[in-house]
Amino acid sequence: MQYISRYQSPLGKILLAADDMGLTGLWFYGQKYFALHLDESHEEKSYSVLDLAKRWLNLYFSGQEPDFSVPLHLKGTEFQKEVWKILCDIPYGTTVTYGEIAAVLAQKRGLERMSAQAVGNAVSHNPVSVIVPCHRVLGSNGSLTGYAGGLERKLKLLELEKVPRY
Repeated sequence: MQYISRYQSPLGKILLAADDMGLTGLWFYGQKYFALHLDESHEEKSYSVLDLAKRWLNLYFSGQEPDFSVPLHLKGTEFQKEVWKILCDIPYGTTVTYGEIAAVLAQKRGLERMSAQAVGNAVSHNPVSVIVPCHRVLGSNGSLTGYAGGLERKLKLLELEKVPRY
């Protein structure tokens, strides 16, 4: 069973979803892939993981780096989960490129190279925006590319984290 709750952020309304293993979704209303993997049968109610995620978001949107993590239960392919794990390791206030993530994956798999485009596709399907920081991934030349929540939100999230101009 999944449980949902709503959160009003400075960047728009958010839908949160969780199950007994952790947070399964965090989507801005109107974003690409909104509520992907949300079970048809879900219930809106106060739930400990959702309450913890809201506490994390309150700190984050107040300009602070949260000093705790929210348990996650990410649903996707093994490749997507591998990419999302790398996203979770990007430090607050920093960025990486799709190509850098592809290079890490290639090295882990013993490959000469991996497609940055495949990485971009996995990043775009991240079901837990903000907490799994896909907004910290930039194009090869440092450009703002590909954010399911919209490039304006991506820019605002990077500004909130005081990321130097790219």
